[in-house]
Amino acid sequence: MITLHSLTNSHRTSPNVQRVGRGVGSGRGKTSCRGHKGDKSRSGYKRRYGKEGGQLPMYRKLPTRGFSHLGFRKEPFSINLSLIEELFEDGETVNIDTLMDKGFSFRKLQHGIKILAVGELTKKVVIEASGISKNAIKKLEEKKIEFKLV
Repeated sequence: MITLHSLTNSHRTSPNVQRVGRGVGSGRGKTSCRGHKGDKSRSGYKRRYGKEGGQLPMYRKLPTRGFSHLGFRKEPFSINLSLIEELFEDGETVNIDTLMDKGFSFRKLQHGIKILAVGELTKKVVIEASGISKNAIKKLEEKKIEFKLV
């Protein structure tokens, strides 16, 4: 049973925050715990976190202006089924060599070909590509058009 004399204060008050710079009598006056002179005593000083005790800090190892791998990305040349329909006849093979014969530059084709599902393909062609989208695979399988990944 809880009685009045057995109750304890469960609420703890937060400790008082020590205010600095409020006179000599406070014990935290004059230099306000900053010591004398030097960078750390000045206003506007910012500590550089990440000092690693003699080892070159991480913030000095990282490039300052940023770096991206996008310049080194090798994207395949995307070609739609509708363009294959326009350019190729029945029985032809769609690959890098035949596309170069049709007038595409090697620079565009050097990282491979990806077939996209835009448009319809009615001609029976053989497709050799480095990538084919899922929707394009569905369309090619419906029309029973031969394809292989190279």
